[in-house]
Amino acid sequence: MLNTTSRRAFLELAAAAGVAATGVTPALAQNVALKDLLAEQALPDVWEGQANAPVTIIEYASMTCGHCAHFHETTYPVLKSKYIDTGKVRFTLREFPLNPPAVAGFMLARCAGEGKRSAMIGLLFAQLNNWAADNNILQNLSKLVRQTGMSEEAFNACLSDRDLYAKVTQVYDTAAKKYGVNATPTFFINGERVSGAMSVEELDRKLAPLLKG
Repeated sequence: MLNTTSRRAFLELAAAAGVAATGVTPALAQNVALKDLLAEQALPDVWEGQANAPVTIIEYASMTCGHCAHFHETTYPVLKSKYIDTGKVRFTLREFPLNPPAVAGFMLARCAGEGKRSAMIGLLFAQLNNWAADNNILQNLSKLVRQTGMSEEAFNACLSDRDLYAKVTQVYDTAAKKYGVNATPTFFINGERVSGAMSVEELDRKLAPLLKG
């Protein structure tokens, strides 16, 4: 059963996230120096690909963003097989939650256990319409994450973790205030800002000149 602590924590997340989302007025930055983007974040980046890859892609996404889910369903598999797994690109996804359910989703992904965050994010994107489409978000999330082996106790503890919540929102604040992120998905490809869910064709066009030779 979902305990009252996790329910109360989720309501507090909702109130706090509403304040955070309306309290940021970022300056629009088209491009950001890669060294600035790679500065230490409130939460450690989870990288895919080789550290010495010639191209670095950082994605800012929200767990309830339909365009983000579409990118991860259609373009990301090609990005991974064609570019990440072949040593051409290293990639990370950073938290930019646009609402309380997205905060909760990212918190659960961080609580999934070592090496499981990316898989949890993939699951939440794939099942977005099944867990975020009604008012039973906590119950839906609880049922969904059981597929990953997360217990009800661990679920409740995760959503009650105020320190984790603060760090997720700090990643959001840094992106908005320092890097000018104001929508999802937003990508930085070697520092160049690309807004919107890239198609496979758009991804290929962006990467081709960076991978010549």
